[in-house]
Amino acid sequence: MPDVKNVLFLCTGNSARSIMAEAIMNDISINMGRFRGFSAGSRPTGTVNPLAIEQLQNLHLSASGLRSKSWEEFTGPDAPVLDFVFTVCDNAAGEICPVWPGQPMTAHWGIPDPAAVAGSDFEKQRAFVEAFRQLRNRIELLTNLPWDKLDRIALQKHLNDIGKTPDTVVST
Repeated sequence: MPDVKNVLFLCTGNSARSIMAEAIMNDISINMGRFRGFSAGSRPTGTVNPLAIEQLQNLHLSASGLRSKSWEEFTGPDAPVLDFVFTVCDNAAGEICPVWPGQPMTAHWGIPDPAAVAGSDFEKQRAFVEAFRQLRNRIELLTNLPWDKLDRIALQKHLNDIGKTPDTVVST
């Protein structure tokens, strides 16, 4: 079995996008066994957005164990060694991030905040569906990269390209 890569998804509140990304990564990795997803926030809300949980449950993804937590949990000596850190919201991308032990590769994969959408319940749910779709697309692109053919520089280019548009297709 190949080495398991630890992936941390960051957002400011760690209540919606990063939480969904953690669940998506762990769902995709169930069969692959190559990745483990985590999420955290710079200023966690302490609660997971109910619409994020609803979106995961509607698609039969596990929401078990998901919680809003600080990125400080990933900087201590007992924290998992991170291979990748992705910011998924604009606020976290502009913040000063901690120095991550092990120097993981980083990229910004900004996704519009579904929790910020005002309007009807339908419009709010639609925003969560769209955020989920974009996150799943990017995570699938990541997990399907030709790992054995990429050096660190090429991998960084792919990571950056994945985050540029919602429907990026990365050529290999």
